[in-house]
Amino acid sequence: MIISALLTSAGINIGVCALLLSLYSILRKQPANVNVYFGRRIAEEHNRLRDAFVLERFVPSPSWILKALQYTEEEILAVAGLDAVVFLRIVIFSIRIFSIAAVVCVFGILPLNYFGQEMEHRKIPSESLDVFTIGNVVERSRWLWVHCLALYIVSCSACLLLYFEYKRVSKLRLIHVTRSGPNPSHFTVLVRGIPKSTEESHDDSVTNFFTKYHASSYLSHQIVFKAGKVQKMLSGAKKVYEKFMHVKHTVIEKRCKAGVYRCGLCGCSSNSFQLIRTSFDRNGKKIDTGSSDPSIREHERLPFLKGILKKRFVTQIVTGYLPSVILQLALYTVPPMMMLFSTMEGPTSRSGRKRSACCKVLYFTIWNVFFVNVLSGSVISQINILSSSKDIPAQLAKAVPSQATFFITYVLTSGWASLSSEVMQLFGLIWNMISKYILGREEDPTAVLTFPYHTEVPKLLLFGLLGFTCSILAPLILPFLLIYFFLGYVVYRNQIMNVYRTRYETGGLMWPIVHNTTIFSLVLTQLICLGVFSLKESPIAAGFTIPLILITLLFNEYCRKRFHPLFKSFSAQVITFFLTDTGNCNYGFVLSSNIENGNKDILSSFTVINNA
Repeated sequence: MIISALLTSAGINIGVCALLLSLYSILRKQPANVNVYFGRRIAEEHNRLRDAFVLERFVPSPSWILKALQYTEEEILAVAGLDAVVFLRIVIFSIRIFSIAAVVCVFGILPLNYFGQEMEHRKIPSESLDVFTIGNVVERSRWLWVHCLALYIVSCSACLLLYFEYKRVSKLRLIHVTRSGPNPSHFTVLVRGIPKSTEESHDDSVTNFFTKYHASSYLSHQIVFKAGKVQKMLSGAKKVYEKFMHVKHTVIEKRCKAGVYRCGLCGCSSNSFQLIRTSFDRNGKKIDTGSSDPSIREHERLPFLKGILKKRFVTQIVTGYLPSVILQLALYTVPPMMMLFSTMEGPTSRSGRKRSACCKVLYFTIWNVFFVNVLSGSVISQINILSSSKDIPAQLAKAVPSQATFFITYVLTSGWASLSSEVMQLFGLIWNMISKYILGREEDPTAVLTFPYHTEVPKLLLFGLLGFTCSILAPLILPFLLIYFFLGYVVYRNQIMNVYRTRYETGGLMWPIVHNTTIFSLVLTQLICLGVFSLKESPIAAGFTIPLILITLLFNEYCRKRFHPLFKSFSAQVITFFLTDTGNCNYGFVLSSNIENGNKDILSSFTVINNA
């Protein structure tokens, strides 16, 4: 791909983003779309805008950007919860690290790549993007130490920022746990598949079993029956089946007699149908006779496209824009499928299903967007490449620089365009118009969507992976990534505060996924650079890369031991805080029923009793 094709793709995406953002600034002011763009506020405040004609509503304005930037972290935490704050911390971390990488790599590495070998350079719009990658650097170049130094700066900066973010999120989670008060989920274990006893009731058998074998940790229990969405669907299907059987057994007249005015769907056959059938058979024979002419095979297929495809602008669109669009359309089907698989696995909460689906979508997108495009070829060839671990760095070192142009266009189509469509809420807007003007349904203020963490978190982490792997090899991707993260920071703040509603809280459990993926991206980048330095026959740069890999792995182990236990289980210090917060140090927590109200629901409250 040449620079002009990249500029064409960038121009198309800039135009699409500008159009959608302008439409959003207009449509958000219309009273008919208030449920689409202010669903959370409508659900909480139950207010409505006046349906009066105001010219300002039909003029694009950037006021929503200023309002989105004015929200503080405390306001977001109070309105949307800790998960929204953690999600925005991912965006802030990406902006910081790739700003450092852009300064170092664009001004330090990009000129070295461009003048990496003696050649006659053309004008910038006609230059190939390959001359801006590390593939343009000659072997045994004395300037490869600059790439190694930039790799050290980016890796150390990422680890340092990642440490501070992990520490900050851990403090926020600790504050969230301590301020939320005693939660039954902190002291409750779900047990399934308990066998039934014929001698005693199910409730008594559970009590006797846990009292006998887990007396020190068992206090009480609550039997939970199937009452989820699946059970409701089964009940609805059963009702439909009963109605169908009722209709089936009713006595109906199977034959109908033709009246004065026939409907045309029953009665005797007409000659017109026979005429059509005869005419169709006769014309079919003519078609068969004509298609046997061997000269038909020599005709060109779609000859009118031949001249169109030769045009330079069309060629630039096909090579620079169309492949990433096709991939993006295919990836839209992944999150619903992974959410279905996570539901079938049986996690007990919405947050558990979201985290499980998030991991599945992340693995799928990283494999299909990065590895499949890098290791392009058949499935068997990919398996053969990955079967030999020694050849992986060399294969990635050869393939990643050549695929950098595709990753840049993918950031444009999947990044910029997806953010503009997210703020536009195309599906919600279309469904709102259909339900209001065609189906005639009334607006439901409570029908507000939750934030799709299982789709947006993998998207951010995938772009982070592309940014890390291409920062040293093809730094031209960094300005496009920075624009994406800056735009995403504004868009996601606006969507969290105005559109989506928080129905559940994970307490920041998404951050360990972010940390592990970032460490994986750093190690993968270092392995690829190690392979590139080996191919370029630079033993000094390759030798200095190996300690960097070990340092990154040691840093990950340090963070895992220091911060990860808080996201996995609750420490004794947190439980002690619950006890000492009210000054009752000699008291213990007991999960029980509300004795005063006589409520037998075990999940209703906590009661503190004296150990004596």
